[in-house]
Amino acid sequence: MRSDYAVFAMLALLGFSCGHACAQNYPAKPVRVVVPFPAGGGADIFARLIGRKLGENLGQTFVVDNRAGASGIIGCEAVARSAPDGYTLLMGTTGTHTTNPAVFSKLPYDSIKDFAPISLVAESPFVLLVHPSLPVKNVKELIQLAKSRPGELIYASSGIGSSSHFGFELFNSMAGIKAVHVPYKGLGPASADTIAGNITMTWDSISASAPFIKAKRLRALGIGSTKRSSLLPDVPTIAESGLSGFELGSWYAIFAPAATPPEIIRNLQREVVKAIAAPGMREQFAALGAEPVGSTPEELAAVVQRDLVKWAKVAREAKVKAE
Repeated sequence: MRSDYAVFAMLALLGFSCGHACAQNYPAKPVRVVVPFPAGGGADIFARLIGRKLGENLGQTFVVDNRAGASGIIGCEAVARSAPDGYTLLMGTTGTHTTNPAVFSKLPYDSIKDFAPISLVAESPFVLLVHPSLPVKNVKELIQLAKSRPGELIYASSGIGSSSHFGFELFNSMAGIKAVHVPYKGLGPASADTIAGNITMTWDSISASAPFIKAKRLRALGIGSTKRSSLLPDVPTIAESGLSGFELGSWYAIFAPAATPPEIIRNLQREVVKAIAAPGMREQFAALGAEPVGSTPEELAAVVQRDLVKWAKVAREAKVKAE
């Protein structure tokens, strides 16, 4: 019995020593950063920007691996099932970690239990856009018009259960209106039909919509962030336009598989924050309509928990479920 206990204790000690040594030598080989979306999107671009800086600072290659499909579910599942050794990371988003759980009755991963949060990377607010022919100049006038014409105004989203869909359902609820939902396969087609006048309104990113706003092919009524954007300083936030507490946008964050050694998590968190703060990064983020963040793992965990509760409530009240 004593010999068994001694063997167990020795193995445990060896395991601790190995884990500590591995963490000290991390990274000793290339690191894979899984992006659960196609190349070219926000998650992909941020992963490449951060990965390049991490590679420069840590002397190892950070390889972006696009595992697109099923609203980000395929890539997230791959990371959740990977070895928790710090060599597989995930660029997660609002969608993968908070709106997916709200609309899919069954997911092959748990946003809380299957991932170790590392750091927020960026936040990108959405802009409320309408066709210029609509006789409204601000959010208050839009709400008044919607109330006078119930069920007539049409909004486009990037798909059922998407952040833009949830954003309008939250807007409907807080404003006491009922606009009609038309889902599209992406924000690009949704905005294109709004520009064409086939749709009343939509949400889109600042970077994608700014050229059309400046050309007066779209009218921006409000920003979904808690403060005004430096890229569109004359556009008020939705909150200051009368819907106090309204917030809508996308965040991007780095996660590792659950049970990744705390030493590796702490090391990665420091390096990610350092990479985000590197010279020239803020300008590159701004070109994408995003604000660089950088956070502690605890702060990221709190954001995930907050949004899980927020979007689950919206989905439940609006009866939103993935098809």
